[in-house]
Amino acid sequence: MSMVQHDALARIRADLATCVAVGGMLAAFACAHPVQAGDVAAAASNKPTVVVIGTGGTIAGAGKSSTDTSTYATATVGVDKIVQAVPELAAVANVRSEQVFQVGSKSINDDLIIKLAKRVNEVLKRDDVAGVVVTHGTDTLEETAYFLNLTVKTTKPIVFAASMRPSTALSADGPLNLFDAVVTASSAEAAGKGVLITMNDEIHTARDIVKTNTFKTDTFRSPYGPLGYVVEGKVLFYRNTARRHTRDSEFDIETIDRLPRVDIAYSYSSSDAAAYNAFAAAGTKAIVNAGTGNGNVSDSLVEPLVAIRSRGVFVVRASRTGSGTLYRGPSFKDDDKRGWIAVDDQTAPKARLLMALGLTKTQDVDALRALFTRY
Repeated sequence: MSMVQHDALARIRADLATCVAVGGMLAAFACAHPVQAGDVAAAASNKPTVVVIGTGGTIAGAGKSSTDTSTYATATVGVDKIVQAVPELAAVANVRSEQVFQVGSKSINDDLIIKLAKRVNEVLKRDDVAGVVVTHGTDTLEETAYFLNLTVKTTKPIVFAASMRPSTALSADGPLNLFDAVVTASSAEAAGKGVLITMNDEIHTARDIVKTNTFKTDTFRSPYGPLGYVVEGKVLFYRNTARRHTRDSEFDIETIDRLPRVDIAYSYSSSDAAAYNAFAAAGTKAIVNAGTGNGNVSDSLVEPLVAIRSRGVFVVRASRTGSGTLYRGPSFKDDDKRGWIAVDDQTAPKARLLMALGLTKTQDVDALRALFTRY
């Protein structure tokens, strides 16, 4: 770091430290706003440009008390304030920020993820932009990130940052997760690896990651482990992604304006066909069955689902377990006979998105089946 960068960051840190002492993290947000633009520019000179796109979520949340780690209002702090509260970013990249929308991710829908994907795609076309960071809520992060992984045609890094604790909480995890995301998005090593997520010092691929706990900061896990880590501002990769994504995907966000309706029905003991029939009546194009074990379908549901398939609605078998491939057993022969589709290891929410994208391309059941081993 140059002496100019060091002095600029020292002034910013001093301003924020005073604010935190007086009124906590939200006060720091307010005090960070007047920091001189020249200071930030000097600290970020000759650095890659990373655009941070805000969508809301807990990382943009605030509580009434510093001990409120689960009770707080989401999507209340603008992305510019979130960026300004982490002055260390200026030593890593020339960071720009913009707000695409501001919602808790529990309320994300297909229209919003399409809007986000289109904007990320546009930003990454700029020659001066090295990568994009998306701040997002944790509830549906795995779905939004996976959708971008399948549709945004780029080799530049796209990195999601989120948090399990609001900005006002003791030991808030958002600032470091954001810092790690910008470090990763600035790294040439992250190029070509598809959409990534930085949480809890780990780097995960959007294809594999799943939220596994309601409140813990290490909630995001992959059944195959992280791709790598971010340690004190250094990116360390140990494995790569194997399935198609981003530039090599056959799906292109520039040609997608809406998705066909695909629904998920959760299987449980004593479940009947009511939900499946309701989805079919509502006009769904496909139903993902989150089945027990190996994506199993109970005996009582076989005939109703065969009837639904005969009406032109696709039936996709996934597992409610959260991980594991649907190993090839007797059920696969039944799939061929019934015209059903089995996923590989995709969770039901990710299978829903992949199936919806597939239906924008084809109605051929064999071609749709092949998607689940290709992506």
